[in-house]
Formats: sequence, structure tokens, C-alpha cells
Amino acid sequence: MVRIDVEYKGSLHTDCVHEPSGTRIATDAPRDNEGLGDCYSPTDLVATALASCVLTTMGIVARRHDWPLEGATAQVDKHMTTGTPRRIARLEARFALPGAVPVEARPVLERAARGCPVHGSLHPDVELDLSFTWG
Repeated sequence: MVRIDVEYKGSLHTDCVHEPSGTRIATDAPRDNEGLGDCYSPTDLVATALASCVLTTMGIVARRHDWPLEGATAQVDKHMTTGTPRRIARLEARFALPGAVPVEARPVLERAARGCPVHGSLHPDVELDLSFTWG
């Protein structure tokens, strides 16, 4: 179990503390939902969690096989519903991965990516579009 403490600071801001490490994250409501968009919104953190979880899961598999994954990057586009209820409708995640990874390793890593815990935790109504570019 991991505990995260969250305090509502007012004006649609929260202060979040990861108890084991003391790392802090602030959130704000997005501009299109009454916030200032000063920092991550809670749904931005979901999009971020997907990309970082995919890269971390791929990194675990790559490390086990001594495949070079350092320098891999991700970009995520988050699309919200326009109606009610307001929720994430689609996450498009594009991964740029090192060309030095052996060709035979790439499908193994892509399969691992789709098995990351965040991917598996998202509601099936959230459309997930993951794409991988090698080299």
C-alpha cells in the first residue's frame, strides 16, 4: 500500500504529497473547467500516468534483457468528452524509442507496454491509442 495525502487549498488547487518519498505535486482545474490551468489537472495526471507507466514497464523488460531503452520519450494528447459526464474520452500516446533496440525485441516491448498497470486500470470507455516509432 502507498499513501498519498491530498489537501484542497481553495481556488480549485490541491497540494498532493507522496508519503513514502515526500514528493509534492500541485493540481489545478483546467481553463476549460473553471480553473487557471496553472499546473497539472487531475486528468492530466492520468494521461501522464499512462505514458510514464508504459515507459517504466518497457524499461523493466528492457533491463531484464539488457536492451537499451534510455532516451525513449512519449507525448500524450488527452481528449475530454464535450458532454456530461465530463471525463477522459481518449488518450493518444506516441512513443519514440531508440533504434538501437534489436528488431526482435520491439514486439516484446510493445506487448509489455499494453500490459502496464495504468493501461489495465483505465475504464474500457476510455479509448487508448498507443503508437511506437523506433529509431
